[in-house]
Amino acid sequence: MIRSSLRSGALAVLLGLLSACSILPEAEPLRAYLLPTSVSPLARKAPEQGPTLRILTPQSSRLLATPRIAVIPEGSQISSYRGARWSDAAPILLRDRLIERAQGSGQFASAISEDAPLQADRDLVSQLLAFQAEYVEGRPVVVIRLDAQLADGQSQRVLASRRFEIRQPSQGREVDQVVNAFGQATDELGRQLLEWLAQP
Repeated sequence: MIRSSLRSGALAVLLGLLSACSILPEAEPLRAYLLPTSVSPLARKAPEQGPTLRILTPQSSRLLATPRIAVIPEGSQISSYRGARWSDAAPILLRDRLIERAQGSGQFASAISEDAPLQADRDLVSQLLAFQAEYVEGRPVVVIRLDAQLADGQSQRVLASRRFEIRQPSQGREVDQVVNAFGQATDELGRQLLEWLAQP
């Protein structure tokens, strides 16, 4: 009789747990975003003679070195958009976009990353200090801040350095709109960077 009561009680507890599990909300689907571009693809215009540029992956904080889409909703609190991520870590996305822009610019014989086992005439080393959306007066603004150093590929002597800061307002608060603003800001960074590299 006691065993029967214990079994009945255990069964009731088990059924209760199962029913509780069934009413838990389903996991929110995770959306992965590519870094968009507003610039038309450039035709390859590599000169017959010209320097080879190696663009190294920017160094960054641990938070930025992830696929999370960083956001500062207020004050000094930094977070990330729920249910959304980049297709790769932010520094890698930025490096690849800059290589793409340099390749098509016609300023270099070739533009490569540190993964290519090739010799380069110039190295672009950088620190990614900001790659996030910041809320300003209730509206998100994408901020990209990059410290760049151009170094000789052989001696590693620094030839030039500059800080770039891009601020691109988003058209709205939706994640898709913020992602588009990231693309616009990155395109503007690429344009300014190429202008700087073209200086004698």
